[in-house]
Amino acid sequence: MGRSILDMGGCQSYSSSDEEDVSALKANYTNVSLFRVKNNSLCIVPSAEVKPYLKDHFLSKRITDLDLLTLSALPHGLDQQEWIATNTVSFFQHTTLFFSALSDCCSMTTCPAAKSSGNILYEWTDEQGKKLKCSAPIYIDYALSYIQEILTDERVFPIKAGSAFPSGFMFLIQKIFVMLFRTLAHLFSVHYQDAIAVEIHPHLNTLFTHFITFSHMFRLLEPSETAPIDELFAVLTH
Repeated sequence: MGRSILDMGGCQSYSSSDEEDVSALKANYTNVSLFRVKNNSLCIVPSAEVKPYLKDHFLSKRITDLDLLTLSALPHGLDQQEWIATNTVSFFQHTTLFFSALSDCCSMTTCPAAKSSGNILYEWTDEQGKKLKCSAPIYIDYALSYIQEILTDERVFPIKAGSAFPSGFMFLIQKIFVMLFRTLAHLFSVHYQDAIAVEIHPHLNTLFTHFITFSHMFRLLEPSETAPIDELFAVLTH
């Protein structure tokens, strides 16, 4: 692949047509196929926040009545790393799809910084350890490119039957989950009204609730990372 699996990666496009995005997002979210398959910086910035995504009449919308705790739980007889790998691929695919669907609303003009709820500003850390302040679409593009590179590296996500996961597998999974979390947190805190406008907020609610439920179950995110959206998660799961 030409770069180390720990290389922080460059930019890559994930665009698709609006019609394809909406069509795919309206597919059954729970129809998940089984696949074989250092934490970037954040800092607090002052701002006056409005939280339209905490309005219950929007957050109560779902696309499934399935218990997401049950959906997240390790099936009997399945290897835990296999299960985590399967769900990581699915969460990446759905997060990428949502970002594509809302990409026209997330530009360097509308989102000059990668922000989330709780006055959090995300900064990218490159392979030399240098912190870079960048717009939200650039930050997310870096993150999705990096994740895709890991997911397509057979040394990390083996596809041959009987192949073992590497010793550093869970470290990389945790790093992936941080990047997916920050992408979803930005979409929720900044672009939730845009999601409502195109009627994909029930899908976003379901995806984010499933993602956080799964990450809590397998301890893939630090509480300090998810603290800015604790209020949101409480409303989503009440």
